Amino acid sequence: MLENVLIIHNIRSVTNVGAMFRTADAAGINKIYLTGYTPTPLDRFGRIRKDMAKSALGAEDYVKWEYKKSLPVILRSLRWENFYIIGLEQDKKSVDYKKIKLKNKNAFIVGTEVSGITKSILNRCDIIAEIPMKGKKESLNVSVALGIALFRILNI
Repeated sequence: MLENVLIIHNIRSVTNVGAMFRTADAAGINKIYLTGYTPTPLDRFGRIRKDMAKSALGAEDYVKWEYKKSLPVILRSLRWENFYIIGLEQDKKSVDYKKIKLKNKNAFIVGTEVSGITKSILNRCDIIAEIPMKGKKESLNVSVALGIALFRILNI
């Protein structure tokens, strides 16, 4: 059985994070790691964030999640557990997302809305998956891109 986790790193938009929880739930993601300044389903006082609950629609209650400030710490831990690290990003080293071959344990990473995943983190990925763009805009909203990539790569 495949084990798939999602790392949401430095995403500022509460709405995007909530949407990614819904997508993760629909795609069967086992756990979400929230890192950096990514908001969590609970505020700093431990109260439910109503703004996230509005876009997550309860998925935050069904998908296990954990907050860790440091992404490199999570990556070291996942690598130790033999996870295949897949960055979802546009890069010179990226491959078409339709060609990604999964392993038994997979960790998908998405990064900031504007600049994406940093080079230092991309260098820690086993592979970088990219969705080809045909229009004038060179990117998609991060939560939309995540949904497209997960459903194709996971063959849902």
